[in-house]
Amino acid sequence: MRYAGGDWLLFVDADSFPRRELFAEVAEAIEAGRCLAGGSTVAFERRDLVVRFWVALWNAMSRIMKWGAGSFLFCEAAAFRAAGGFNEQLHASEEIDLCHRLKRLARRKRRSIVILHRHPLRTSDRKVRLYSWREHLAFLVKTLFTGGRTLRSREACRVWYDGRR
Repeated sequence: MRYAGGDWLLFVDADSFPRRELFAEVAEAIEAGRCLAGGSTVAFERRDLVVRFWVALWNAMSRIMKWGAGSFLFCEAAAFRAAGGFNEQLHASEEIDLCHRLKRLARRKRRSIVILHRHPLRTSDRKVRLYSWREHLAFLVKTLFTGGRTLRSREACRVWYDGRR
């Protein structure tokens, strides 16, 4: 991000499909002047009950904790730099780590972090299709039991890096 020249940065995963309305909502949040950074709730095309439950749980946690999903984040460029950007030591959950640092900065500057929800980001359910619930659960349990150290190992983050397509 050293070379980005704008006042705001927007990160969108290549396998996500933001709608025009979501971008308009981002513009409204920025123009209101209080927002330092933000994200969006997410939606998958997949409709089975288990996936809907996990997506609803993530969206609730995202809104409560002000955690932006890595598939869609926006941030004032100066705040991104002041917060130190993405932690390059992390191979997963780097967006949550960044959101924690941005929340501290926002409090000091009397600004806000917003999670937009009127027009959720439609994003790929590829990992849901390619990995079993057991694989996802094993990763989650291992991450919890190691206090997050798993996130610092590319090999331990197989769901993100093993190349299944």
